[in-house]
Amino acid sequence: MRRGHALAGCLQAVIPYAPRYPQTEIHPNLETHRFCVLVTHRQMGKTVCTVNHMLKSALVNPLSNARYFYVAPFLKQAKLIAWDYFKRYTAPLPGVKLNEAELCVSLPTGAKIWVAGADNPDALRGTYADGVALDEYAQIKPGLFEEIIRPMLLSRAGWAVFTGTPKGQNAFYDLFLFAQKQAALCPLEWWCGVYPADESGVISKTELENIRQSTPANIFRQEYLCDFSASADNALIAVDLVLQAQARGYGASQLAGAPRIVGVDPARFGDDRSVIFCRQGLQAFEPQVFCHIDNMALAARVAQTIESFRPDAVFIDAGCGSGVIDRLRQLGFTVTEVPFGSTPLQEGRYANKRAEMWGEMAQWLQSGGALPKAPALKADLCVPQYDFDPSGKMRLESKDKIKERCGRSPDLGDALALTFAFPVRARSAMGAEFARSDYGVL
Repeated sequence: MRRGHALAGCLQAVIPYAPRYPQTEIHPNLETHRFCVLVTHRQMGKTVCTVNHMLKSALVNPLSNARYFYVAPFLKQAKLIAWDYFKRYTAPLPGVKLNEAELCVSLPTGAKIWVAGADNPDALRGTYADGVALDEYAQIKPGLFEEIIRPMLLSRAGWAVFTGTPKGQNAFYDLFLFAQKQAALCPLEWWCGVYPADESGVISKTELENIRQSTPANIFRQEYLCDFSASADNALIAVDLVLQAQARGYGASQLAGAPRIVGVDPARFGDDRSVIFCRQGLQAFEPQVFCHIDNMALAARVAQTIESFRPDAVFIDAGCGSGVIDRLRQLGFTVTEVPFGSTPLQEGRYANKRAEMWGEMAQWLQSGGALPKAPALKADLCVPQYDFDPSGKMRLESKDKIKERCGRSPDLGDALALTFAFPVRARSAMGAEFARSDYGVL
């Protein structure tokens, strides 16, 4: 389906562009948010998407002498990846003029679009812009937006789109984290979209698997799974480990006799999530996630889970779960409170209980653990980083530090980690009784 647009109060123009998913999801967000950060895998079509967003914006802009800039790290690169697209999609439009020397598109509305390189930033100084697209932002010199682009947007309240594929934890990574925070604080102005190849559907599963087998693991994770931590050596759980776990599953007969455990991570404040996670042996089931739920309501949900799942142990984060714990005990349920900062069972290996739980969870994944296919869970499990204290004990990045860095708390990851708080033995060998479809057992 082609995109038709009214030319700022005159005739109708049709751009020969048929967006596909995820472009069909991206365009509405680009059109309704002033600042957008788009993280995509290779060959997703982000440049085509950005070019057509800019063309539409220029065609419908009612302001006189509208100016737009498409900026890539280098002028030669910008010409190679974007200029031909601008020519292709404006070819059917009447009255379009192309200046090959200046890489400028003049539209019949009076709007102009320049294709430029960040390697000559001074060429952009001193002008205004109604919209700017900064492509492959990971390769653009830090400071370009703050020093040059942002002032260009002031007089016309212009918009900016930042696109790229991860290349480690650099300026693009910092911008991504900042955008996540801003999207939470100013959801009408900021938007952040992430589209890895295993979720976009642009590359077939067969082809993606061929690429994975022929590409170094860290490169595949970075270029196709949009993993900013792929080149970092301090991420506790790698995204490919999570993907392998999400591709596995166990039936009721395979889980027979394995202990059933529930982990509960109550929300601490604000936009944190309350999460209930059930696990039986090597199988973790779809988590229950709640936003803005009070302790009494959460306790009721946990009680329902205990009645249906019949766990051998229930572990609840003691940090903000005292109200939930007290209520469940009043109802006659046996639950165990787990202070994240308490002494671990393996004192010589881990700095505290939370580090131990996450460490044990990582080992569980390596030994064949199976996870539900939840994108939010993948993000939570891969975000925490680790280091070692002066005594050589592993410590995990705190929830507050993660939220400061990423704009969110890894609540789903912490809830699953709670199922590894202490060793649990099944009270009954009748694990095969548990075969309830509402927990996703195969």
